[in-house]
Amino acid sequence: MSEKDPHRYDDIIDLPRFISKGRRHMSNYDRAAQFAPFDALTGYDEAIEETGRTTENEIVLGESEMQMLDHCFAILREHINEMPVIRIRYFEPDMYKDGGTYLEEEVTVKKIDMTGRLLFTNDKRHFDLDSIVSISGSIFDSYEF
Repeated sequence: MSEKDPHRYDDIIDLPRFISKGRRHMSNYDRAAQFAPFDALTGYDEAIEETGRTTENEIVLGESEMQMLDHCFAILREHINEMPVIRIRYFEPDMYKDGGTYLEEEVTVKKIDMTGRLLFTNDKRHFDLDSIVSISGSIFDSYEF
């Protein structure tokens, strides 16, 4: 029998399709899933996304800006019993890349540790005083800067 013989499969062409008695028939969905693409490079998409993510450089404050912030911290320490609500803008370093991002939020101050350079909030968080670049709030309205 040669490859060009048009009758080479005549002996099997009309046989009934085999149906297993020991296994269930596979659904079309499961059959198609066998041929679905797979992620050969696990994590590749995440790596590309991470590479494209941008960060900001940390701002280096001048002497006058640092003095103004220290003055604000002193005011907060004077009024700490009032648990003042302030708005801070601070730098959050990125865990994976150089730089980071600036975040802004409203917090209620519970304690300021000038030795350890930390600001503690009533929701049990703390902020590094050196990462804070601006402070605002009604507590500072009666003071001149």
